[in-house]
This record gives sequence, structure tokens and C-alpha cells, in this order.
Amino acid sequence: MTVEAMRRVKEIMIPVEQYPSVRDNATLREAIAKIEEAQLEVELRKSLPRSLLVFDEIDVLVGTVRRRDIMRGLEPKYLLSKPLEYKKKLFDIDVDPNLAELSYDRVVRGIREQSNRPVSDVMQPIPAILDAEDHVMKAVQAMVALDVNLIPVLREGKLVGVVRSVDAFHDLAQLVR
Repeated sequence: MTVEAMRRVKEIMIPVEQYPSVRDNATLREAIAKIEEAQLEVELRKSLPRSLLVFDEIDVLVGTVRRRDIMRGLEPKYLLSKPLEYKKKLFDIDVDPNLAELSYDRVVRGIREQSNRPVSDVMQPIPAILDAEDHVMKAVQAMVALDVNLIPVLREGKLVGVVRSVDAFHDLAQLVR
């Protein structure tokens, strides 16, 4: 396959209006609901989004929020400043079942409190942008270099869609076969 025959980003992108999104002032609770209800269908394949697009009040894309960002954002306040090793030790001990119940309630309360935080607290900035006419390989290279799985796509300076790593990978798989 020649470079000229390679597919363009516009051929594998998901149109922006079909990709789930939230406002930057939405709560983590709202983001959870949005990502839980979302389902994408691309080339007759259904998949769940790994992230949401985040827009400001004037509809400018300001970031993305991944499922793991949301999970990190739900961590109770009393654990936020603790190192990972400390957090692991919390779950590596034998606990009196009566005390465990109290601890569980405290964790659940903390998670529910944190679910009211705005998405902007945990969202990721946009690390790269592609043009709709770019070759898919440019998307692959950017995703690998930046360790991201979603990149916005512009056409004539306007946001028109997103390319996901799963779709770029599928295109690569077609090339390899």
C-alpha cells in the first residue's frame, strides 16, 4: 500500500457530535452517568468510550476526562496526600470485621463527597491535535509518543471529531492482514 493509498484521519474519526462530552463544571457524578450510558458504534462494531470530551461554557474543547481520572478524583480526601505504598498497605492487613464496616462507611461517604468535585479538577489537557487530512499513521505516531488514546481532529480550524487508539489500531490491523 502506498502512502497515497493510506487512509486519512477523517475516514476513521468519530464525529464530535457523536462522541460523549461534559462541561468543565460538570461534577464527577455527572461524568460517571454520562460515560456509563454512552455507547459508540464504529464500522458496525460497538464499544464503550474510555473518556469524555470536556468543553467550557463557550463550547471550546479544553480537555478530556478518562475513566481512571474519574476514579482518581473520587478518592476520599483523607487519602489524597498519601503515597501509593501507604494506600496499598491499607488493604494488605487482616481487619476486625466490626471495624471494617465502619471503615467501609467512611470510604463510601468520602467517595460520595468527592463525586461533587468538578471534572476540571481531574481532566487531562489536550496534548495534540490532528487535521482531518492527516494520514492515520500520524495519529498512531502521536498516540504512541504521547501515550494517549484519543486525539481531537480539526478541519479548517474547526473541531470535527476525534480519533481513538482502538480505531487507529483496527486500521493498522487491516494493513497487516
